[in-house]
Amino acid sequence: MKVDLIIYNAGQLVTCASEEKPKRLAQMRDAGLIAGGAAAIQDGIISAVGTNAEIFDDFEAENTINAAGKVVCPAFVDPHTHIVFAGDRINEFEMKIKGADYLEIMAAGGGILNTAKKTRAASLADLVEQSSARLDKMLAHGTATAEIKTGYGLDTETELKMLQAVEELDRNHAVDLMATFLPAHAVPPEYKKNPDEYVDLICGEMLPLASRWYEMSFYRNGIDTGWTFNTPPPAVQKDIKKFALRHKPLFVDVFCEKNAFNLEQSRRILETAKSLGFKLKAHVDEFTNLGCARAAIGLGATSIDHLDATSDEEIRLLAESDTIGIVTPTVNFNFGAAHFADARKMIDAGCAIALSTDYNPGSAPCPSQTMAMAIACRYQKLLPAEAFNAVTINAAFGLGLGEKTGSLEVGKQADFLILDTKDYREIAYEFGSNFVETVIKNGRVVFNG
Repeated sequence: MKVDLIIYNAGQLVTCASEEKPKRLAQMRDAGLIAGGAAAIQDGIISAVGTNAEIFDDFEAENTINAAGKVVCPAFVDPHTHIVFAGDRINEFEMKIKGADYLEIMAAGGGILNTAKKTRAASLADLVEQSSARLDKMLAHGTATAEIKTGYGLDTETELKMLQAVEELDRNHAVDLMATFLPAHAVPPEYKKNPDEYVDLICGEMLPLASRWYEMSFYRNGIDTGWTFNTPPPAVQKDIKKFALRHKPLFVDVFCEKNAFNLEQSRRILETAKSLGFKLKAHVDEFTNLGCARAAIGLGATSIDHLDATSDEEIRLLAESDTIGIVTPTVNFNFGAAHFADARKMIDAGCAIALSTDYNPGSAPCPSQTMAMAIACRYQKLLPAEAFNAVTINAAFGLGLGEKTGSLEVGKQADFLILDTKDYREIAYEFGSNFVETVIKNGRVVFNG
């Protein structure tokens, strides 16, 4: 049978195969290795995976890629990022080195509020340009699918502008993107004395408008007249890659934490979002356990993220649920913290755990999933195979994409990496290096290092 592309002669073909479900327990320690592996690709989809002999017995292709004994694996999935923003927070980096903690910086008007001020002032074109450069870095480090959250606007205008930026990036960049609406990232200064009024704004205006954005195209109608929603003109419909039309869910997230949103506020936002048809995510237990892990799991959240202060009872609930637990070791590393989310306990309890960079300007300015893996192996005691599954198949399930990407299995998107090493464990072992030589997205080479 003739196909578009054959990748062959992989020293190790790391499939991360999972049979349409996230990996747990002993499955996390199985990277799905095939020695001397190969894969056949047709129309951007994997047609077959096996040994060199098996693939060449059944398939032929004009286009072939000789992996030359190197590691071939699924492209990485990053299920939690905040890369649409303006400016940087380098000054706060120095403050942290001198001893200021996250909540102290946030209470003083820094942190998220600092970035929100710059993002509000930025144009859509500026946001797209700055964020595209960050996506370039992620792609060069092997990430071909990622989530991007809003949350640096904290007003209706800017939060919608950020959604539009994500859509434009998804349309034009090689990295496949998912969008998460996060106006509940922090309480803006204008609502500091009455945060419940901001929650009213989120539930009464922002979430309904985001729902309309998801279903339709919106256009800025002049400088002072607000947002209007229209069906795209026929001449441009073909160029608009709507999330809804491509069956990509839109998520809603909330940051449940001291100096952010309490449990009652978080529950209201999540329940309102669910009633409008959104899929759910939640920042929980990053510094303080306020009970939102239990609430989000009960509401059927696709993922709960951070989990640094999650209780044993909530770990049990997570293990019994379909919710993915996403840990972000880059944050703790960046803080110089000694405490990390107990991912080892969570995996041993049967939770489906994923890893993320949490790439953002303040707590995790890191584009590299391999760096997240290296930290997780050392401080959270993951084995390299567990870390590998956590940035591929489980990360894909953390975005509701586990049936489409995250592993090298028949019928999935042909999202591959070729790594310049003979042993997949080396990418976590030799921290600080970038082993990514080639990124293949939907059967097409999109990066050559």
